[in-house]
Amino acid sequence: MNFCSACGNAVIKKIPEGDNRERHVCVTCEIIHYQNPKVIAGVLPIYGDQVLLCKRSIEPRHGFWTLPAGFLENGESSLDGALRECVEEANAQVINPSLYGLFDIPQINQVYVFYRAELAEPVFGPSSESSEVALFDEADIPWSELAFPVVELALDHYLRDRQTGEYEVKHEQIARPWRSRRA
Repeated sequence: MNFCSACGNAVIKKIPEGDNRERHVCVTCEIIHYQNPKVIAGVLPIYGDQVLLCKRSIEPRHGFWTLPAGFLENGESSLDGALRECVEEANAQVINPSLYGLFDIPQINQVYVFYRAELAEPVFGPSSESSEVALFDEADIPWSELAFPVVELALDHYLRDRQTGEYEVKHEQIARPWRSRRA
């Protein structure tokens, strides 16, 4: 950030009085510009014993499989964002959503919120963000072609929970470098 969004003058990086972190501060109007993590909301859509995945047709990770998820919009709840992303990326409607996981990735300033939900019916399809959308049995999940570590982690948790029938809300921090549980 080089310029203040309020007055257009230069900003400098400094620790504001009473704070403990370096921030962008306007040299003229002294407004502090906070830069906060991005929130990504998504759905783990289930149909019977299958999981719905989307093959990305956009960067980053074009051509890799993911759960339907995306950046939360201003004025949107995490659940509303997750449901919107499921429609945008998979053309799918889900029912009975429940909070499933909160995954922190502080090194890239992201927080993921996933909801486990059932596909209302097996109706889904590609979109401008997904070249393919498909249901996968556990044995057919393309583990080596998953787009992001958080997707692997969420799927891994779900498959273990499915064996017990207990789906407790998860909270985990993803460290870098990521070590695949499937390697």
